[in-house]
Amino acid sequence: MNAPIPPHGGVLVNRLLDASAREAALEQAQRLPRVHLTEVALADLEMIAVGALSPLTGFMTRADYFSVRDSARLANGLPWGLPVTLTVPTRGSLQVGGQAALMEDEQPLAILDIEDIYEIDPLQEAQQVYRTTDAAHPGVARLLRQGRVALGGAVHVIDLPRAAHTQFPDLRLTPEQTRAAFVQRGWRQIVAFQTRNPIHRAHEYMHKVALELVDGLLLHPLIGETKADDVPADVRIASYRALLAAYYPADRVLLAAFPAAMRYAGPREALWHAIARKNYGCTHIIIGRDHAGVGSYYGSCDAQRIFDDFEPAEIGITPLRFEHTFYCRACAGVVSRKTCPHLPSQHLTLSGTQVRAMLARGEALPPEFTRPEVAAILQGALRRVDPL
Repeated sequence: MNAPIPPHGGVLVNRLLDASAREAALEQAQRLPRVHLTEVALADLEMIAVGALSPLTGFMTRADYFSVRDSARLANGLPWGLPVTLTVPTRGSLQVGGQAALMEDEQPLAILDIEDIYEIDPLQEAQQVYRTTDAAHPGVARLLRQGRVALGGAVHVIDLPRAAHTQFPDLRLTPEQTRAAFVQRGWRQIVAFQTRNPIHRAHEYMHKVALELVDGLLLHPLIGETKADDVPADVRIASYRALLAAYYPADRVLLAAFPAAMRYAGPREALWHAIARKNYGCTHIIIGRDHAGVGSYYGSCDAQRIFDDFEPAEIGITPLRFEHTFYCRACAGVVSRKTCPHLPSQHLTLSGTQVRAMLARGEALPPEFTRPEVAAILQGALRRVDPL
């Protein structure tokens, strides 16, 4: 049986301390200056700890930060989509060569070796990474709110964030665990699907086309911080479970949770998502229309085109590029512009805004758009939040 695909950079990182080192680190953390982590930093820390962001062993120093910001590569030349930084409002007593305790509320989660302290320019990062400085962009808005002093260095992780133990712990598989699952199932080629939304029929079409080409599907919903108007993670997970139980072969799909926070960075985030799924052991990833986009900041195919900026071997995971897919009444099925000759008047497409409006009015979502099981879960969730 073939070994899983190598992780990015060749080594799967593990920054979790063993039991004896953990006790010593807990005691040491009490004597160190404290840095309290945001929701995004907590998610990044978890992914660094378990190797999802291999080869990173901590938060980026200036060499990696500026290289990624300006060229989408780490300082050693490896492709990389997004800065992974730890920022604070001011350096205070923090010193290069020292250490800091990384905190979730009053709980020390990790010790940071402070290898570098540097300043970032949020507007310049926004322009280079998000392709806009518009504060209406949720990723840019978050960037503008954060501190401008960045701390770089390796982390020694005492405990994973609270969410790792309380939010879908049965689905929070580490890269080591997904890789073992793929080997156990005999999968050699695995396609990942990134989502922050409930799955509709167009998504299902992409999954099943991809499954004709590979051995298995890693359905890998993002469960970290998202926009306030995105569907909550618990509702999405419920919809995925219902859909998989009724319409997918159980021996060809693995549902797992991706702990990342959403950046909405379009092409750069598509590259970042792909590399992370390579670390989870996937050989392919579905990149559809406007992957990781928001509003009208990115062209519908920009997230696919970014992969053309790199040699396939240096990324090491193959993007499966899908056109915009939709239900065509004349074709009586889900199709794309590549396969459907009919006029747009025959096509059923619903935006997220339209879906929310229909649910708010108590209208059933058409089965051509989403499966009835998913529609019922979404409707029930809306009633819990805003009783009709």
